[in-house]
Amino acid sequence: MGSIDGFSQTGGVGFGCSSGPRIRRYNGPEVTRIQVQKGDRRMYLLHHSKVLEAYEIELGFAPAGDKKVEGDGKTPEGRYFIDRRNPRSSFYLSLGISYPNAQDRAEAAALGQSPGGDIFIHGQPNLFRAKGDDWTAGCISVENREMEDIYAMVRIGTPIDILA
Repeated sequence: MGSIDGFSQTGGVGFGCSSGPRIRRYNGPEVTRIQVQKGDRRMYLLHHSKVLEAYEIELGFAPAGDKKVEGDGKTPEGRYFIDRRNPRSSFYLSLGISYPNAQDRAEAAALGQSPGGDIFIHGQPNLFRAKGDDWTAGCISVENREMEDIYAMVRIGTPIDILA
């Protein structure tokens, strides 16, 4: 198939009668870093200092402040890395974020609690409708069509800076 803006279609992932998420190919400039501005609800995919794409995002249900413990509804802050890809996610497509790191685990341990985990950039839920703003359990959510682009553009190992 043809390519538009560095993307080409590779078809859906099979899910019974549904075609599932579209897995696209991206042949444009490498995404060298992701920056999330929690306060502005914006995420940027960057090639060095150049913004390739910008997205409006939704965060955890208690977005102010840094994630400290499991279940607090906060999205973590700091430098992490994309550490896994899930084409069969419960939230359309997803990219795993390397939370918790050693500092996160130590902070939670000092509170006598678990830091939690399973923080992702993902699309919309497959089995229910997201309601309102900042509805995730601590993840970063975008629209499904946007997630197709992000999934195609971002590789494992890409740094992600999540800022207040």
